[in-house]
Amino acid sequence: MDIILKQDYASLGYKNDIITVKDGYGRNFLIPQGIAIMATERNRKILAEEMRQQAHKAEKIKNEAQEKANALEDLKLRIPAKAGVSGKIFGSVNTVQIANAIKEAVNLEIDRKQIVINEDAIKELGTYKAKLKLHKEVQPEIEFEVFAE
Repeated sequence: MDIILKQDYASLGYKNDIITVKDGYGRNFLIPQGIAIMATERNRKILAEEMRQQAHKAEKIKNEAQEKANALEDLKLRIPAKAGVSGKIFGSVNTVQIANAIKEAVNLEIDRKQIVINEDAIKELGTYKAKLKLHKEVQPEIEFEVFAE
């Protein structure tokens, strides 16, 4: 019997996979539990259409992320911080401040959770880099300078 998995199942496969199982296992366990549906011709067509739509949506999301990355290209941010004479910052620079600086510079909303700073904590004045995880395939790096107010 051929079935279409509706969710990931450890011993069988991943969501939307079409697999062959014994009739009793499919009819008595997988289908009643909601793990799978029968792979009829109608269900196969529905699956093909869903996969096509998901591919289209994924491409659209990737294109939007690429547009954001293009807007951030060659952007050099300047982030003010209160610092002592030796160049040490009172506190530290975090992703919230970087997100706010991006919004001010190019009027683009970036979630602070999408920003990854290469260093553990920025506690001194200087130039640093941060990676923006806009999409799994689009991850531009931006440079920012921390200067004394």
